Amino acid sequence: MTGSSAPTALERAVHRYLDHLTVERGLAANTLAAYRRDLTRYQEFLGGAAADTEHDAVSTPADISTEHVRSFVRLLHGGSPERPALSTRSTARVLAAVRGAHAFWVAEGLCQVDVASRVSPPTPPQRLPKAIGLDSVEKILSAPDPESPAGLRARAFLELLYATGARISEAVALDVDDLAGLQDSELSFVRLLGKGNKHRMVPVGSYAKKALDQYLVRARPELSRHGKGTPAVFLNARGGRISRQTAWTMVKDAAELANLSEDVTPHTLRHSFATHLLEGGADLRVVQELLGHASLATTQIYTKVSVESLREVYATAHPRAH
Repeated sequence: MTGSSAPTALERAVHRYLDHLTVERGLAANTLAAYRRDLTRYQEFLGGAAADTEHDAVSTPADISTEHVRSFVRLLHGGSPERPALSTRSTARVLAAVRGAHAFWVAEGLCQVDVASRVSPPTPPQRLPKAIGLDSVEKILSAPDPESPAGLRARAFLELLYATGARISEAVALDVDDLAGLQDSELSFVRLLGKGNKHRMVPVGSYAKKALDQYLVRARPELSRHGKGTPAVFLNARGGRISRQTAWTMVKDAAELANLSEDVTPHTLRHSFATHLLEGGADLRVVQELLGHASLATTQIYTKVSVESLREVYATAHPRAH
């Protein structure tokens, strides 16, 4: 595979693994071509004794160390003058081919230790949640028609998402009994059923309470006439519980009516809820509890959103930022 007349032990081992994939595993031609391409690149790396290792070039699987594999992964993900860097996903794909080869070589007795099994693919970059500003949120919340049953339902649903930070599945799953706390004289709240079948009580502000009250009094009875007495809070035109797709559509339609250019989803309102709370000075652990996160580390991503927002404001507003 390197062009030499006498194949090395490493070249023979790679051929043997590819034959195994062809004959024993029966992989499709395109998949097999990808394996061959990835392993050829790995073999060329090993034959060139990567400059960023202290090891000599190898010509047999038994000579390969864990550091060789790690260095190869770093080269893939970091790129070189000869080849651009691969994405995290592509790097993980190549590593999967390498790990498969090493596991096969151990099983075949070509080496004693699977040095690739201890090497993990690069961690994908953490995607920051998308949050929108308060002005955009208010445009979305006021977009539905307040005079139609569907509009009242949409307004109540959207207000609830932003007021509580509920997941779309939690809002869809709400039953009327979960709203009993709205009548609390001191602090209105709803009961949400989150991941792991864990309930949590979340406060509800006056705007969301009013929207829910209007929907429950003026729209839900009309919608429920077409159904069979479901306990669901949010009903579809047939009187049954709304679907996740209907919930998505309500958010999308409101964003379109509000003429927003941002890509708004139900999760956008959850992200905005958390971000706006933190920007307003809320304690991180309180936000964790409100969101229903099992781990504080999950909630901490919102602190990065807030920092990014501060950085953007500073860069555009401070006269000596640049």
